[in-house]
Amino acid sequence: MSRIIRCAIYDRVSTDIQVQQGLSLDTQKELLTEYAKEHGYEIVDYYIDEGLTARKKLKNRRDFMRLLDDIKADKIDLVLVTKLDRWFRNVKDYHNIQAILEEHHCNWKTVLEDYDTSTADGQLKINIMLAVAQNESDRTSERIKVVFEHKKRNQEHLNGPIPFGYKNIDKHLQKDEDRRAIVEDIFRYYFTCFSKRATIFYALNTYKEQSPTKYQIDRMLTSEIYAGMRYGRSGFCDPYITPEEHSQILRICQSKIHPATNEPYLFSRMLKCPHCGNTMTGFKNRHKCKDGRITEQKRYRCDKKFVERHSAPCITEHIIEDYLLDHLYPELNRYIYEIEESEKKVSRKKDNSVKIKAELERLNILFQKGRISMEYYDDQYTKLERELEDDQKDNIITVESFASIKKKLTGNWRELYEQLDYAHRKTFWKSIISEIYIDPNTHKLKGFKFLICGCSK
Repeated sequence: MSRIIRCAIYDRVSTDIQVQQGLSLDTQKELLTEYAKEHGYEIVDYYIDEGLTARKKLKNRRDFMRLLDDIKADKIDLVLVTKLDRWFRNVKDYHNIQAILEEHHCNWKTVLEDYDTSTADGQLKINIMLAVAQNESDRTSERIKVVFEHKKRNQEHLNGPIPFGYKNIDKHLQKDEDRRAIVEDIFRYYFTCFSKRATIFYALNTYKEQSPTKYQIDRMLTSEIYAGMRYGRSGFCDPYITPEEHSQILRICQSKIHPATNEPYLFSRMLKCPHCGNTMTGFKNRHKCKDGRITEQKRYRCDKKFVERHSAPCITEHIIEDYLLDHLYPELNRYIYEIEESEKKVSRKKDNSVKIKAELERLNILFQKGRISMEYYDDQYTKLERELEDDQKDNIITVESFASIKKKLTGNWRELYEQLDYAHRKTFWKSIISEIYIDPNTHKLKGFKFLICGCSK
């Protein structure tokens, strides 16, 4: 009595093939199952990869890898697929997998095509067909990239979920008026506390069922879309915040550290170790006085000093606070004076961004009307984009860059600061200072950097 052949059925279909050719997973499965039954094969299992294109690496095909594991375990004698390109799409993958199949005495067969791996002519035919299929796949990929680039330049929403606060109208994102007030309030609240966690709790508690999820809020506070940008290009959609505010949020998020306790610290992300560059963390230093009282002081230190054994500074919080209060206003005036003197000596380069954007729009219109070729469009668009980037890079810092800080330091600002509670003092410093410098030799404070949107002065 002949041994029953153990058969595995492998299905793979990408969404484009499913739409264009109607070769759905159900269709493939029905054809392969019928073929197996007609030939008396024992179906071990079905291995299905849905919505995966031929460009995906084999390791990213979950069920393909599961099939390969079962072949290595000698559970399968034959793999059935509908066509060669459902199984392989390039010569390299074919030879790598074929070696594994031969080692474990496993064959494969296409039910809609005739391939024979037992002869030299059959092997040659497979190699030729795979080379053709690989070339076709590469050319298709190139065409898709060109189409996607065109859609990007036209500010079209390509994929992914619609961001909260927007709606898709004719493939372009526009503000959703029903949710607009919620989004604007979330950003307003964030810029009063500079805390993602606090903003999430505020939104969930304030808007209940109407609130975006915590994941949507997290994405909202970091996605460039809300600054009107996509793929690094401005003008993608109507913004909720400015690009400078978006950059400010990212800087705060990137430098944010999460201490072991929930104890708040005024300068938790602003101090860096002058020896290793590690962000210094806050801790409470307890001291027993002679009269038996226990005092506590908040201090900052570099945690790596215990590992790297370097001489790291340790600074008390009220010393930092006093230093900043004494130097904040004089330093602001010094920066502004230097900028004013610089503007007198160096003529500012004219901002051509408006002119360049108008030229980009004109180029889009010409291309849409078919008056210029794709090659000319790509060449000119790339040149104008570079000009726009160079123009924006060359814009120097102006006195207006310090306007928001100057506004906070007007009148009797120090008296008002003394009346603030701890949480609002923390918000005050977060909105003004981005980094505090420590002298590596003396371990004393030696300066600080203002938090100016869009620059690092």
